[in-house]
Amino acid sequence: MFDYETFLSPFTWRYGSAAMRRLWSEAHRRRLLRRVWVALARAQMEAGLVTPEQVADLEAHQDEVDFERAAQWEAETHHDLVAELRTFAEQCPVGGAILHLGATSQDILDNADALRLREALALIEGALRELLAALAGRIEETAELVCMGYTHLQPAEPTTVGYRLAQYAQDLLVDLGAVARLRATLRGKGFKGAVGTSAAAAQLLTGSERTPAEVEARAMALLGLEAFPVATQVAPRKQDWEVLVALAGIAQSVYRFAFDLRLLQSPPIGEWSEPFGRAQVGSSAMPFKRNPINAENLCSLARYLAALPAVAWGNAAESLLERTLDDSANRRLILPEAFLAADELLSRAGRLVRGLVLDRQAIERNVAAYGTFAATERLLMELVKAGADRQAMHEVIRTHSMAAWPAVKAGQPNPLADALAGDERIVAYLPAERVRALLDVAGYVGDAPQRARALAAEIHRHGLLATQISLSP
Repeated sequence: MFDYETFLSPFTWRYGSAAMRRLWSEAHRRRLLRRVWVALARAQMEAGLVTPEQVADLEAHQDEVDFERAAQWEAETHHDLVAELRTFAEQCPVGGAILHLGATSQDILDNADALRLREALALIEGALRELLAALAGRIEETAELVCMGYTHLQPAEPTTVGYRLAQYAQDLLVDLGAVARLRATLRGKGFKGAVGTSAAAAQLLTGSERTPAEVEARAMALLGLEAFPVATQVAPRKQDWEVLVALAGIAQSVYRFAFDLRLLQSPPIGEWSEPFGRAQVGSSAMPFKRNPINAENLCSLARYLAALPAVAWGNAAESLLERTLDDSANRRLILPEAFLAADELLSRAGRLVRGLVLDRQAIERNVAAYGTFAATERLLMELVKAGADRQAMHEVIRTHSMAAWPAVKAGQPNPLADALAGDERIVAYLPAERVRALLDVAGYVGDAPQRARALAAEIHRHGLLATQISLSP
């Protein structure tokens, strides 16, 4: 339980899933530290440096995290890793004496961080697949639902709702590829000692048939991680930056969807809206309000997440010589918060996609109001094919279009079709009924439905692949 009398991060309870919060908990972190220590000890046992009994003792006490005792040690040593090391060693009367043999703090910390990053990426990958599956379903459902397209926030030509949704899904597929690649290639520091030269390990192995690289490789194999071939005292901080850039990419994709939803929920357009609960309150002052609060939340969190790669960039660029400590404090913040923000973005976006309300009457109203303007391009092409002068017909259509706009702005039916079908200069080339048919934009969406369905099919292929590949580290 947390105490409301002290500062709480919104990520403690409001944003992010319970699974992601557990993963970034202090308890899980300390269990990972102990796992790394045990892997190193087992590799050293196989090299003849420590005994099986010592390793067995460490394994027997590996999960006995004692926060109270570690806090006592940290108050004395002012070193959190040493505090956990001494706590673990005290619990192991046989194996405690050989803990951390030949290692430096970052050998343990950075490998534990890599393990946790990989676990967190697995959760994000799973959440991405769920969001994409939800989008695929809505894309298929609306692949042929014609709506107005907008460029420069002005009515343009028609598209379909499914094709619009496919744009967001396509971006998220790129994000899925980035996350999957990172998870598959994530590396740990390895066990290279104080400045990355493995000098202490080489000293320990003097006279042994094993090399420091072989012991490192064995310990890393026990952890299921690859090691960077070279490192300073720390693992290259560029990897943190790559991870945060991938998460910021997810934020970018979700932001675009959420911002569009906010625009389309505004009453002048009114085509999309968030689900709104029966007892939900939109405003404490204005009882009539139905605000897009979830989409606004997504934009807010995405904007925050997008700022975090800059901090990781600085950590990587300013990792001076063999190491400085000026990345340590902010990494305790940016890594968990980036993952918790991304986790919240994906789960909330999934709920919005599944619950997205489409007002078909508003969609049809906007197509009726603005679609005729877009269809004039098709009319112009047919007039030229029938033998008319392109420049002359362009001016005729332009004049009628400009005259129709005041009526549309006043909320009246668009008079353009009637005006064009009644113009003798136009009907001299095409019958009036043909003019009206050409100005019906219901079918003027090209191959948008087919492309939308193809994108949904690609998502399904990814989904089938996900059922065959475990998301666990």
